[in-house]
Amino acid sequence: MEVLFFATIRNLTGEKELRVPRAATVRALLELLATRYGERFRRKVLDENGDPSPELIVLVNGHHIAHLDGGDTPLAETDRISLFPVIGGG
Repeated sequence: MEVLFFATIRNLTGEKELRVPRAATVRALLELLATRYGERFRRKVLDENGDPSPELIVLVNGHHIAHLDGGDTPLAETDRISLFPVIGGG
């Protein structure tokens, strides 16, 4: 599967994209990535319960996981996952 990183998430990884072996769910993928990219990345993408952080936007094939099954959204080998920080303005 292909994972795309944007904005400050990209800064934490130092990469625009990454191909990874299939992870069963979004939560499992974020755990895999947190192991690879370290504690700063983990704190940005996962909350204290190991769920996707409310400060993270996760799209699976262009669909926000809030409209799917959240962290339990199943993933397939051919999926494209995009990770964005929540950006506020005013």
